[in-house]
Amino acid sequence: MNAMATATEQVPGVSPDIYGDADFAAIAKIVYDAVGIVLSQRKSMLVYSRLAPLVRETGAISFARYVEMMRADSTEMGRAVAALTTNHTFFYREAHHFEHLAEHVRPHAIECLRAGQPVRLWSAGCSSGEEVWSIVMTMLGSDRSAGLDMARRDFVLLASDIAPHALAKAEAATYAAGDLDPVPTALRSAWSASSGGQVRIADAARALVRFRTLNLQGEWPMKGRFDAIFCRNVMIYFDNETKERLVARYAQALQPGGFLYIGHSERVTGPATQVLRLVGPTIYQRSAA
Repeated sequence: MNAMATATEQVPGVSPDIYGDADFAAIAKIVYDAVGIVLSQRKSMLVYSRLAPLVRETGAISFARYVEMMRADSTEMGRAVAALTTNHTFFYREAHHFEHLAEHVRPHAIECLRAGQPVRLWSAGCSSGEEVWSIVMTMLGSDRSAGLDMARRDFVLLASDIAPHALAKAEAATYAAGDLDPVPTALRSAWSASSGGQVRIADAARALVRFRTLNLQGEWPMKGRFDAIFCRNVMIYFDNETKERLVARYAQALQPGGFLYIGHSERVTGPATQVLRLVGPTIYQRSAA
């Protein structure tokens, strides 16, 4: 979940007359309570255009009726939330994060893996997978033999998102050839293959990733801690209280010395500042204590 879009166009076959301020307010509250996303009034037409197809598809007839369905059916609520998120991202976005990952996380990960210790990374709000595969390729490195040695050990990346359609694209790991252009050539050559105008991530890299549908505001089933967590351009849709609570949870989920990577317009505030220190542009490290 990396961006929300705006829209003003009418959806064919669905009249705006069946959608009013009360419907928007009800939907905004449901979405906030469920996943923490704040929908301001200026998002009203986005909500209309994104949910009108679901209103039509379910036979709800009106938005008021669809709101009732969302409240009564968690699956339908999940579909609505997924429809309201736009998965806009690209490979090697904010390149300095991956440069830092290669310089500071990868060498430590290699030491841990060779010592028989697990290495765990998390892409939280992974969207359609461009971030996931940028992380994996960076960690495995340009030397394919050394990367395969890492891949044979206890190395796993968790990729989570609230939108099943985004996860499906991420797991397919197939993109238009030009999409990978921002990735350093040596990494692309080692961990992807081109065919018919498309690029597919190598099987050895794909095997390292576990894709899961996860609401960041809900319970986290993971018990172990992570060496690095990426949560970029997700928290901009949350209010301050929600952001601070989430970052505090990330801090607790990191290994001592682990790193948190966030979006270029995001900052760590609140209780987490007691254990996270800024070590680079939008890069935070958990204290070793």
